[in-house]
Order: sequence, then C-alpha cells, then structure tokens
Amino acid sequence: MSNRIEEIEVYNLSEAFADKIWFVVLKWDFFAKDTVGKQIARSADSIGANIAEGFGRFHYKENKNFCYFSRGSIIETKGWLKKAKTRSLIDDETYQLLLQQLETIHLKLNIYIKFIGKGKND
Repeated sequence: MSNRIEEIEVYNLSEAFADKIWFVVLKWDFFAKDTVGKQIARSADSIGANIAEGFGRFHYKENKNFCYFSRGSIIETKGWLKKAKTRSLIDDETYQLLLQQLETIHLKLNIYIKFIGKGKND
C-alpha cells in the first residue's frame, strides 16, 4: 500500500464529492444553510477526513475502524441528501447524480476496507 493518501482512489473521490456538496450548499438561503447545509457539509467532509485519519494510523485495525466511521458518514450524508431533495433544496437530477457518486464511494470504501491489512497479521 502507498504511503501517500493522495494515491488512495476512495479518498480522492470522497474529497471531490465533499467539494461538490459545499458548492451546492453555498447557493442556498441562510436558513437552509444553517440547518441542512451545515449538517450535510459536515457529514460529507467527514467521509474523507476519517479515511485520512485512519490512513495515518500505525495499526491496520485502527485504519479499518476509521473507515467504518467513514462508512457511517456516507449513510448520514445519504439521509441529508434525501432531506435536501424532499425540501426542494436540490432538484431530482442533482439528487440522482450526487447519490450515484456517493454509492460509488460506498462501494469503493468497502473494497478498500477488505484490502486493508490483507496478508498481514493485525
């Protein structure tokens, strides 16, 4: 495994996704930003942040644990996306695009979790 977080695909995808969320939320009015916007931006940012924190840990088990936190943030972000759509903060096309990207990150994170420590003694 690489020693550079920038070479981990799921990390790069999660960071790009979080940036997309940020720029979507910036267009909302104050109330929407202050309620749903803060929550969805935090949960989206948390996906990559937990991958990075786990990557920096010495033990594989710790790395996996932070990836599990990241997976929880993916599920939380899905919930906030649904709320944003239901409350007409994003249109259906944007919702579907973001949801598809989040599903890809989820799938790749699961693959990464299986890869961590493979062939090593934890």
